[in-house]
Amino acid sequence: MSRAHLNKEPHEVAAMFDGVAAKYDLTNDILSLGQTRLWRRAVLNSVNPQPGEKILDLAAGTGSSTQPFYLAGADPIACDFSKGMIEVGRRKFPHLTFVQGDALDLPFEDNTFDAVTISFGLRNVQNTEKALAQLYRVTKPGGRIVICEFSHPTWRPFRTLYLEYLMKALPSIARRISSNPDAYVYLAESIRDWPNQELLAAMIKSAGWQGSHWKDVEWLDLTGGIVALHRATK
Repeated sequence: MSRAHLNKEPHEVAAMFDGVAAKYDLTNDILSLGQTRLWRRAVLNSVNPQPGEKILDLAAGTGSSTQPFYLAGADPIACDFSKGMIEVGRRKFPHLTFVQGDALDLPFEDNTFDAVTISFGLRNVQNTEKALAQLYRVTKPGGRIVICEFSHPTWRPFRTLYLEYLMKALPSIARRISSNPDAYVYLAESIRDWPNQELLAAMIKSAGWQGSHWKDVEWLDLTGGIVALHRATK
């Protein structure tokens, strides 16, 4: 699935995130009404990191999503396309390993990681299928993937209300608290245009991933489906 319809080239997306890196975590906490911490804990529980496991946290930003894996005793790598995000992350979490890398051409050997995860970054990749294939390539046989991404609220009246907030209130609030409010207009558009839970599960399966016990790839709705957590194995 190409993301070209959002009219952003990869270098433009990277520059956009460079521009919001300094206040990115705080802005996200405000715009999500504090839900980001709950979503991050759900990711941690789903990945279930074990001491010594090698974990790739793709689109890690400043490393806030990587830190819980480190605290659990795993050996995580925070990988992001944005140099600005990584610079902020290295100051914030100097003990973490940061790697600048492209989701479409990951700088890691085949069968490297016990688990791979990406939170709120897959929809910003130009080619979703290729990114899923790259994550599959670097995961060990039997390893797991956890994807946390904005999705489609399951209750129709709430979905209508949510889309109104997303497209109108979110950019307005971002103008007051962010150094680059246009970035959040882009993010709102990317969320609105993202496939629903079932379609993303089908894309994950098409990339070679399997559900537990060879079932279809499953997902868990969070906050009424505003966010969906997909998990699969190699």
